[in-house]
Amino acid sequence: MDTTISTRSHSLSPATVSGNVLPLFRAVQESEASSDASRLLHLSNSLQTSLATEDILSRFSDEIKEYIPHEFLGFNMGDVTQQKNFDFCLGKKARSKLNQQLTLGANKILGSLIISRKQKFTDVEAREFEHLTSTLIYPLRNALLYRDALHAAHKDALTGIGNRAALDETLSREVDIAHRHGRSLGMIIIDIDHFKLINDNYGHAAGDCLLQALSLTAEETIRLSDQIFRYGGEEFVVLLPETAIGGVKRLAERIRRNIEESETSCEGSSIKLTVSLGIATLKNGEDEVLFFNRADKALYQAKNDGRNCTRIAD
Repeated sequence: MDTTISTRSHSLSPATVSGNVLPLFRAVQESEASSDASRLLHLSNSLQTSLATEDILSRFSDEIKEYIPHEFLGFNMGDVTQQKNFDFCLGKKARSKLNQQLTLGANKILGSLIISRKQKFTDVEAREFEHLTSTLIYPLRNALLYRDALHAAHKDALTGIGNRAALDETLSREVDIAHRHGRSLGMIIIDIDHFKLINDNYGHAAGDCLLQALSLTAEETIRLSDQIFRYGGEEFVVLLPETAIGGVKRLAERIRRNIEESETSCEGSSIKLTVSLGIATLKNGEDEVLFFNRADKALYQAKNDGRNCTRIAD
């Protein structure tokens, strides 16, 4: 039978947002915990040296093992009952658990923290866990905000897919991986045919609507291992790891046909689209710039050949 000790949620008043740890010390003095102010200060300082969520939680686990030995630490960005799937975890789950909800102010819940081990936790360890987690709240809050900011900076605001910055970063990484491991890497560049005329005839709001619709159609067509980005304007890029030219061409044609066969209602008008596509696979020793330029030249060849078609880079 599992042994679970759920501690009370530790809620800090908004007055502590400044980062001053003295309110934490007062909480310790007024409680039954055995930890002293210097221990909390050391732990707080250690956790504030990083903005990486994984690093902060790993450090917290390492630091508190001296006081509360445990074999597993898990964090959920949800309530304390969500114990099956963790956003972050270290170690192997065991039977005896301590649960702590991390609360910022009166209503803001950051998530829930769980530690576990084979041996039953004591009441003293449960109280100690509550006090020690108070030092985790603000460093973790800052790390989560930083992660959200990075994520937003790499997302296209209109379509919700990766933007140009995300493409540059991902393409560089995938090219490096492909070269190091001798794997294939495919690229598809998609461009909407006569998009300027669509904007002129139906308005820019309709154009935005069509960009969203195209993004959704392409996302539903590609595989889970593929990634799609909005390169800019009406141009999109799909990266296909471990895919030879035949597979790249087949997927490009599926995207083209699915877009051609769809009809989107935007701003009271039913509008059909066609796209032109250029494809390429990475050559030995080729960098991301040359790789992209070859696919881009193939796209222009598709445009010159009458649009609504796919062309392969030489």
